[in-house]
Amino acid sequence: MKITQLTTFIVPPRWCFVKVETDEGISGWGEPVVEGRAHTVAAAVDELSDYLIGKDPRLIEDHWTVMYRGGFYRGGAVHMSAIAGIDQALWDIKGKALGVPVHQLLGGQLRDRIRVYSWIGGDRPADTAEAARAVAARGFTAVKMNGTEELQFLDTHDKLDAALARVAAIRDALGPDFGIAVDFHGRVHRPMAKVLAKELEPFKLMFIEEPVLSEHAEALKEIANHCATPIALGERLYSRWDFKHILHQGYVDVIQPDPSHAGGITETRKIAAMAEAYDVALALHCPLGPIALAANLQLDAVCYNAFIQEQSLGIHYNTTNDLLDYLVDRSVFDYRDGHVAIPQGPGLGIEVNEDYVRRMAEQGHRWRNPVWRHKDGSFAEW
Repeated sequence: MKITQLTTFIVPPRWCFVKVETDEGISGWGEPVVEGRAHTVAAAVDELSDYLIGKDPRLIEDHWTVMYRGGFYRGGAVHMSAIAGIDQALWDIKGKALGVPVHQLLGGQLRDRIRVYSWIGGDRPADTAEAARAVAARGFTAVKMNGTEELQFLDTHDKLDAALARVAAIRDALGPDFGIAVDFHGRVHRPMAKVLAKELEPFKLMFIEEPVLSEHAEALKEIANHCATPIALGERLYSRWDFKHILHQGYVDVIQPDPSHAGGITETRKIAAMAEAYDVALALHCPLGPIALAANLQLDAVCYNAFIQEQSLGIHYNTTNDLLDYLVDRSVFDYRDGHVAIPQGPGLGIEVNEDYVRRMAEQGHRWRNPVWRHKDGSFAEW
């Protein structure tokens, strides 16, 4: 079996898909994308295809190694996301060729389903209690929300009070056992992060996410000393070497690699195993499309430390197309009782509606995250 072609599709709302074809008629799909840089990642996929055309797609570990190590400059969001989508597609091909799901090739599943959470509140969080009630009525048992709007290095406490009020409203509405995760989203700088983390303590959160940007990981020690709430981080880390330093420091309780950013199934499995050795939980990052979610679930099936899965059904970014629109069988993601079942079909376990993908690719997208500014005109982290 030989790889004959790699084709990328820029599709709304903000995704990029790749189809890898072979001379035996078996094709695989992946989702290589950096949100807001989809076309850049597609160009990187095209560059990597020069090496892959004519190769046996089943030699996944070797191809990963060459795609990563074969260039003098390596790593980072664009490179690792391009590798990630290709890697997902190669696993999809191998599973289809053998007639088994990817998790069977990774040692076999150790769970049948995994808990999922739903995003609520939007970029500038609002009406969170009402939104939480709505998703609870649909069967979800946990939500994640942005904690704050933009914050200066030192800001007024009314912004923190508003964040606390939103969390309190959810807790009051849905009780003590409903899962609440609060994403600081890198918007909160160190001086305010330790204050907000401490103030959120009474609400018994599932975790706080990215209390500071990953490049300020030295601040995690002080934040951890201000609260007992589990700290989650990792969507902006792209390899086992990025995670090595975070895990060694010992202040992160939950890692969140994204299998569409962190080198695909091959690399994310290794990152998860590293975390397990440090007794750190896994909550894979996935505010993306159906191929990405399918790849995530194949990993959830085999990673012991996985405990909850992000997914994008109904997320505020999906204004034109949603998670299930690109699938032939929408029931393959079996949501029930706050969980989703692990797909059992061959490869990634989904069938992509290629005709619809091609139609939507004619429309495409140029999604960009907003650029925010503080009242003084200076740039604000989104």
